[in-house]
Amino acid sequence: MSNCTAAVIEPRTPAERECSWALWADHHQQKKFSTAIKGSWRQWRLIDHHNEVLHSSDLYRYTSLSAAKYMTQCENNLDPSVVLVRAAAEDIVGTGKGGSFTAGSQHYKAAQLYDSRPPKMIDSGLKQHFLGWEVRTKYAIDKPEIATLMDFRVDQSRGLHFIYVLPFSDRRLLIESTMISSRLEDKEWYRQAIKQWLQDRDIEIEEKLREEAGIIPMQSVIPIDNDIASIGAASGAIRLSSGYAFTGIQTQIDQLAQRISLGNYTVPTPISPTLTRMDKIYNGVLMVQPELGVTMMMRTAQALDADSFARFMLGYASALDWARVILAMPKMAFIKQVLRR
Repeated sequence: MSNCTAAVIEPRTPAERECSWALWADHHQQKKFSTAIKGSWRQWRLIDHHNEVLHSSDLYRYTSLSAAKYMTQCENNLDPSVVLVRAAAEDIVGTGKGGSFTAGSQHYKAAQLYDSRPPKMIDSGLKQHFLGWEVRTKYAIDKPEIATLMDFRVDQSRGLHFIYVLPFSDRRLLIESTMISSRLEDKEWYRQAIKQWLQDRDIEIEEKLREEAGIIPMQSVIPIDNDIASIGAASGAIRLSSGYAFTGIQTQIDQLAQRISLGNYTVPTPISPTLTRMDKIYNGVLMVQPELGVTMMMRTAQALDADSFARFMLGYASALDWARVILAMPKMAFIKQVLRR
């Protein structure tokens, strides 16, 4: 097909892609994503059996986006020269920087291809895996103004496990059972963890609105096709120690668009090699000594104020932020991990 400048190949509709995406959004981002925001919180917390760390920020808000609404916004804002193809790319052949493929009933040739398909994950690698329910409760809950990022007061026998709770109102919640480990669990295991967490807090469900599940790699990934330039998760845009990807992918694509406008088609490196090395050490300790996971996460939150914590989780930590986190970690476990590498 020769009558378009660019084509976006997306087989699923926004409604079919619906899930929750999260980030720490500053004031500019709050405005940019306003039509897709499901909820935002200036307070967030981490909690275990002994301590609670509560962060409050005027600069960042922990923000949950509707993937469907965000993708609809993006599709509506496409330049007229960009064709949106609602079909899967097949018979992909890379040739130099470009290549050819079919989608629907059309055959396409491109001088430049970018591949955003989900990458392959190493079976034995560290993963963040979760299952969540969006529910309406029978009665109002306490403190809906606080997002609970990690509640560790749950079964820790199979790896680092926490409950993640976003109150969209005092009666509408997203509750996820999240594991950080190399082994996936049966879906019923996550569901039972959610039920137990609700029961322990005397929270009754009036209606379950939807269920979502996902797997986020926390180790290096393998692109589906090394002959095609990867973007997004396949290019390493996921922050390995936190699993956050939305902000990194947005930044990468914004930078790529600027480069293309200048005639440069190379994909920006989404996360610095130094940060990736630090994250691999952090995750290596989690793999070898998962029993330290709660301590590591709680100490990270205790070592940083709200704004520093948001920067750290997004991958924008300063040298001082890193120094505070390193000083708070269990020293011997990290020294051993460095020596293993």
